[in-house]
Amino acid sequence: MPANHGLYCHYCILYPASAIFANKKRTMEHPLAQFRYCPECGSADFRIHDLKSKQCGQCGFTYYFNASAATAAFIFNERQELMVCRRGKAPAKGTLDLPGGFIDLHETAEEGIRREVKEETNLDVQECRYLFSLPNLYEYAGFTVHTLDLFFLCRVDDSSPLAPDDDASECFFLPLSGIRPEQFGLASIRKAVTMLLDARHIPS
Repeated sequence: MPANHGLYCHYCILYPASAIFANKKRTMEHPLAQFRYCPECGSADFRIHDLKSKQCGQCGFTYYFNASAATAAFIFNERQELMVCRRGKAPAKGTLDLPGGFIDLHETAEEGIRREVKEETNLDVQECRYLFSLPNLYEYAGFTVHTLDLFFLCRVDDSSPLAPDDDASECFFLPLSGIRPEQFGLASIRKAVTMLLDARHIPS
């Protein structure tokens, strides 16, 4: 597996978690605004309790809304070009993305990233190494999903079976000189790619 200690340390020093989205406007509605009834007793007296929970005024049940876990992969070929996908579905359909997606129930993050890479690119990940995480907002069917995206450096020994599927309409490698962060439609992916370019340290 290519060494990535300099890459990892650069992220930790220059992008502390508390500062990543420090300037983001927080004017969005409560994350449980669309949940109108208590899931325990069915009462409509389901009130905002704090910034991430609602509480039932009838039975006292409190429901907490937590971030969903997702993964994304940095995959480089022998020419140190980065694999990117083009999103085939909303949100951000038609924009660039990294291979990845939501972690399934009972999966580890490592199992999730291997499965997602296989589903979207038809490639097998031989090894993966965790790098960092970023929070994100993912719009799905009119509902805002809060996610925590886990980024991995993945090794793929054979890229010849490359074929897009699932959420990806295209998959291809790009030289780093040709990567434009603004072409990536999801905020966390855009930030991660920017961090990669700013690090000036590519696995070799």
